[in-house]
Amino acid sequence: MAARFKDLVLDANDHHELADWWCAAMGYARRDEVEPPEDGWVRPLDWPVPIVDRAGDGPLIWVQPVPEHKTIKNRMHLDVYGSVDDLVELGATLVRARGDDLDWDVLADPEGNEFCVFAPR
Repeated sequence: MAARFKDLVLDANDHHELADWWCAAMGYARRDEVEPPEDGWVRPLDWPVPIVDRAGDGPLIWVQPVPEHKTIKNRMHLDVYGSVDDLVELGATLVRARGDDLDWDVLADPEGNEFCVFAPR
């Protein structure tokens, strides 16, 4: 085995805002809220923000600051189960609706990162 999965990382211009958006969208929380550091240490504002699944089922996601804006289609993306209407209400954009040749909807988060939404199981 050459590698194994560790974490997922999203680039963002406003990494705090996008971390909060994904927390609201996925039911995640900032890791420091779920697992407060014992010594009271506070993560510097310019560091990446780790967010975690409150239930402990999903992967750790890092939302990291980058200076450049997204300009092209993602080469890798998230697939989620959820409500397109609820995600759009939170601030996502519908990129492509499911149809004859597509069994899922393609949305973009507030910074333009595409993700696919499947009907809940």
